[in-house]
Amino acid sequence: MRAARLIKMVLLLQSRPSMTAAELARELEVSERTVTRDAQALSEAGVPVYADRGRTGGYRLVGGYRTRLTGLARGEAEALFLSGVPGALREMGLEDTASAARLKVSAALLPSLRDAPRTAAQRFHLDAPNWFREVPAPGLLPAVADAVWDDRRVTARYRRGDTEVERELEPYGLVLKAGVWYLCARVPSQEGPEQGTPGQGAVGPGSRQVYRVYRVYRVDRFTAVEPVRAVDTVGALRGAGTERFERDPEFDLPAFWEERAEQFAHSILRAEVVVRLSPEGMRALPHAVDPAAARKALAEAAGADGDGDGDGDGWVTVTLPVESEEVARTQLTALGPEVEVLAPASLRERFAAQAVRLALLYGPK
Repeated sequence: MRAARLIKMVLLLQSRPSMTAAELARELEVSERTVTRDAQALSEAGVPVYADRGRTGGYRLVGGYRTRLTGLARGEAEALFLSGVPGALREMGLEDTASAARLKVSAALLPSLRDAPRTAAQRFHLDAPNWFREVPAPGLLPAVADAVWDDRRVTARYRRGDTEVERELEPYGLVLKAGVWYLCARVPSQEGPEQGTPGQGAVGPGSRQVYRVYRVYRVDRFTAVEPVRAVDTVGALRGAGTERFERDPEFDLPAFWEERAEQFAHSILRAEVVVRLSPEGMRALPHAVDPAAARKALAEAAGADGDGDGDGDGWVTVTLPVESEEVARTQLTALGPEVEVLAPASLRERFAAQAVRLALLYGPK
């Protein structure tokens, strides 16, 4: 356990100019005292770990020290080559760069592990889009990806309904969800501190404070993306340079996306329907509508019914949040005779009319 931790510590210091004891402790999931002892052990073993003292101090490797990747186990090497997503890398314009990186890592592996790239690729493959959907890569995705990598401010134009809107964005990260690319970006706002973190300075009458908020944009709705040109203190263009932003070190892209995705899923469920479900319908409901909403509705119905057995026929009445009546009609139709719509009356009438049409199609000729 300690040997693995020491190797990880060396690799962390090798990948950054320096790290504080607190940063290393957080990455290694140990105390700062343990970090100090580990640094001493590495130094005694001949690894040139140097400790800078003072408030801005930390640990660093001296003299460009590098360690080769000869400590990788087979499982670690194979997992490393699973981290790439070929289709996504190709769409972002990074396929050649990723290929070169894999070749370099392969060359550094022990001879006994040289087959790790092939064995991993033959066993696991990620195909992100849903079935029966061909989602073309957004034409501006490579430009957006470049801005994300370089922490570069951009001016973006995007479609919002029937109009186009222009915004200055700080691109924080890209997310690929079901074949669709989304950009998580930080933008200036004056909406108040509950919306984001304070920015630098103030604007507008009364020197109202600027706040920066995080928002999500579909990349395929961008119509133009241009880097913001850097300017000096007197407002003149500084050559061909572009303006970069300072990232918030506390920003966590996976956590941010999970929170926003959950908020979005809840926000679109603006209507309700009341239905009766057979036991088979209850099992199938999470596959037809929003899974979280289905599970919550079924749990509430079971609690209201006491023992959760429903009526005498085993059917259960459920109040279900849905996006709209039209969407509910499409989704619930998939359950066939395992669902009966009780309300609203307009939706029940549509299902009744649909049932009549089906009876005419499949009845005796």
